[in-house]
Formats: sequence, C-alpha cells, structure tokens
Amino acid sequence: MEVILLERISKLGQMGETVKVRDGFARNYLLPLGKALRANAANKARFESERATLEARNLERKSEAQKVADVLDGKSFIVVRSAGETGQLYGSVAARDVVEVLAAEGFNIGRNQVHLNTPIKAIGLHKVELQLHAEVEINVELNVARSAEEAERQAKGEELTSVDAIYGVDEDALRPEDFFDPEADGIDEEEA
Repeated sequence: MEVILLERISKLGQMGETVKVRDGFARNYLLPLGKALRANAANKARFESERATLEARNLERKSEAQKVADVLDGKSFIVVRSAGETGQLYGSVAARDVVEVLAAEGFNIGRNQVHLNTPIKAIGLHKVELQLHAEVEINVELNVARSAEEAERQAKGEELTSVDAIYGVDEDALRPEDFFDPEADGIDEEEA
C-alpha cells in the first residue's frame, strides 16, 4: 500500500514522501495514529493544502522534545531492585520501569519512547536510549543496584558482583583457622 507520510518516521521516510509499506503496517499503525494518509489524488491535494500547518506542528513538537532532551541528556537515575550475590536481578527492568523512574523525577515520557532491546537483568550502569521525537534521541544512564548505598558505590566505578564488594570480605584471605580451632581434637572432654 502506498501512503503519504504526515511526519518523519525513522527508517521509513520524511514528511510528505510517498512510500510503499505493507498493508498491515499501514492499517494498524500509520493510518489510525494519523502518521500517514493513503496515497490518492484527493489525499495528495489535502496534504499540500495542510503542509504548512503540519510542518509548523512538527517544528513545535521537535522544539518541545529538544527542551526536554537538553535537561535529560546524560542524566543518571537510580533504580533499586533485589538481586543475588552475583548481581543477577530477581526480576528485570523493562521500559515501563524506566518510564516510572522518569515520572518520579518529573519527566513525562511514553513507554514507546524508551528503546530497550532486551530488559535489564543485572545490576550495574546501563545506557538507555530515549527517542523523544523522530529527530531527537538522547541517552540516559540507569544505575541498577540493590540499595542507594550500592548505587553510590557503583557510580564511583566500583564493581559489586563479588562477595568482597558486597560484604567487604576478601574471599582469598580467609583461612580455615579463622573458623575452626586447630587445638580441638574433635572429642569433648566431658564425653570421654
């Protein structure tokens, strides 16, 4: 199906272009969301008459997205989740969790604007791409940790996936004498 794009769509085309897309993509996404019109003579004339308004609206949306991007770009957000000693999360951090964290900080971002290829399943510092507008993309950093104290330590560059890092115990320095009395022969004197 051929459609006329009413806004820039990444990996598809610019506003005003006539592109050929699959029927389902057009019927289920582009047309219902008002991102495109069917390519016919009447719709081409309609687009040309509304072109100035569409370009003005697109420019306004882009400038609003750019304002938010200027504030958000490069910021770091802390996400506290429970995890095992190896740093593996018991759950995961998905796009909806990113939206909730940003909303708690006062940023209104839609779930479809968060680009996570796979959910985050381990503690650490993770880069998350946000596409605020078709032409405005930024990265924020998520600091996924077990507690706020661990998040501070991770932000300083510390690796928290070993027992030493978590509990402050050096596993290699532990000796059996630290746990057992070498003088004990295994038999209580009272029993003998």
